[in-house]
Amino acid sequence: MNTKDYVEKDYYKVLGVPKDATVAEIKKSYRKLAREYHPDANKGDVKAEERFKEISEANDVLSDPKRRKEYDEARTLFGSGGFRTPGGAGGPGGFNFDLGDLFGGGAPGQPGGSPGGGGAGGGFGGGLGDVFGGLFNRGGTTRTQPRRGQDIESEVTLSFTEAVDGATVPLRMSSSAPCKACAGTGDKNGTPRVCPTCVGTGQVSRGGGGGFSLTDPCVDCKGRGMIAQDPCDVCKGSGRAASSRTMQVRIPAGVSDGQRIRLRGKGAPGERGGPNGDLYVVVHVHSHPVFGRKGDNLTVTVPVTFPEAALGGDIKVPTLGGPPVTLKLPPGTPNGRTLRARGKGAARKDGSRGDLLVTVEVTVPAESEGEALDALESYRKATADADPRAELFKAAKGA
Repeated sequence: MNTKDYVEKDYYKVLGVPKDATVAEIKKSYRKLAREYHPDANKGDVKAEERFKEISEANDVLSDPKRRKEYDEARTLFGSGGFRTPGGAGGPGGFNFDLGDLFGGGAPGQPGGSPGGGGAGGGFGGGLGDVFGGLFNRGGTTRTQPRRGQDIESEVTLSFTEAVDGATVPLRMSSSAPCKACAGTGDKNGTPRVCPTCVGTGQVSRGGGGGFSLTDPCVDCKGRGMIAQDPCDVCKGSGRAASSRTMQVRIPAGVSDGQRIRLRGKGAPGERGGPNGDLYVVVHVHSHPVFGRKGDNLTVTVPVTFPEAALGGDIKVPTLGGPPVTLKLPPGTPNGRTLRARGKGAARKDGSRGDLLVTVEVTVPAESEGEALDALESYRKATADADPRAELFKAAKGA
């Protein structure tokens, strides 16, 4: 992607969100559009596939606060052509911008290099320095940099039990990768020639004044440094093609609904020897008819009879995927009290497990007859002088 394309692309418009959209709003819009235009849902639809790539590219930038800030600053700096600093550098209306990220004077740790130059940038390498490909160069020399592969985001839906215990699931992903037909050369015969315009560097320079030279990706070879003599029929000479693959992904135990898992190096392949991007998996979890979840603890509501609550006793409680446990119910247990079965909850990262929180629900029979009815009538007479609402009325008057 050349500098002009980067700053002129309106990623906010692509995702249909305002410029002040929150991260949550951006993710919500991306997921909706990704489901609509995903290649699996639009078999053979080239336009839908291109739209899906465009949506993914926009999400890669806007969902990451650092990359979003760099993108907004780049559009402010170069969006109208040329270099400008609103309000003056460091003045009112300006912003802090490290020009060291843009100087192409060497790798981190080398003379002229920018410390901390690396970074996680989905599809754009390590920040603005890689995006602009050494926009400012000392001495006017140019060089083609390896480019990190794009980050990919996918979604997976697990059962409640799979989320608690962990699971290995197949995941089908679509991304850009070196064209298999031409081995990434862009040439049908695998023999591209050096671009005469940039002499194989992939960049062209122009005088910027003040001792600087400005560089842009070469338009003729699109930054590749090579031009196909006989363009590949599949990738049309670009050397890149859409790729779909299925991989087995291990989802760790204890994940929660909506959690985003990062798998380093499992994204799209890099270019010119660059590292692979990362894979981000958003997990969705089905609810369970019996159990619930509070962090590392599982929850369950267990009905008990009035005699059990009043007199106490031992009750059996189900556990998730294991044998039931027996809990002691103290005499006089009120409705809604929570008991704890230790170690029967969800798995933690350290290998231990949370607890099972058991909420007691006192059940009342819909109908009573015979000896049960007589016993209840006797109990009512025996406790006629005890008014459970006396303190309630007393407190209400005091208020």
